[in-house]
Amino acid sequence: MKPTTETVATPSGDARITWHRAARPRLVLALGHGAGGGIEARDLRALAAALPAEGVAVALVEQPWRVAGRKLAPAPKTLDAGWTALWPALEKPGVPVVAGGRSAGARVACRTARALGARAVLALAFPLHPPGKPEKSRLAELLEAGVPTRVVQGERDPFGGPAEFPADADVVPVPYADHGFAVARSAPADEAGTADAITGAAVEWLAGLG
Repeated sequence: MKPTTETVATPSGDARITWHRAARPRLVLALGHGAGGGIEARDLRALAAALPAEGVAVALVEQPWRVAGRKLAPAPKTLDAGWTALWPALEKPGVPVVAGGRSAGARVACRTARALGARAVLALAFPLHPPGKPEKSRLAELLEAGVPTRVVQGERDPFGGPAEFPADADVVPVPYADHGFAVARSAPADEAGTADAITGAAVEWLAGLG
């Protein structure tokens, strides 16, 4: 199916959802973007391409600040309010919704999951702390999501590598990848292999959610 777009009004302005629909969806995976980019991120594109064939509709969500063409993301409370306002549109297919996103989008998903009744959270490149400042941890946001949560994290992520998460956290490392899941040319991995690692981690986990 070809992607379709939907505009949703929020208190901060219009948000936009790009739907990658499944023929017979059993889940919706809603994915928000990071603070430094949009839904063109390689991990979001990879999931949108792969998951509909697995019975998972993917909704790529653009926050109002991004739709309006602004360069700086607003405060977390504003991001959470925008995400909350568009949640009813994500529920329209009538199947459970898994909240998710990359970086700042993953934080939004974690902060709002319990209140919105998300089935689970898929956190891509969760920014555990600012680069070089492990003392400024955001781990509490992840732990307080209140629903099953899987983290997919690049091994070279300066915002927190897989080994920095608690041992009992569900974290899938992506070899040689940085915060944007890019790999160096000298690494024994390429973008296609990295995309396969990301989608594989999501497919296996989502299947277990039923």
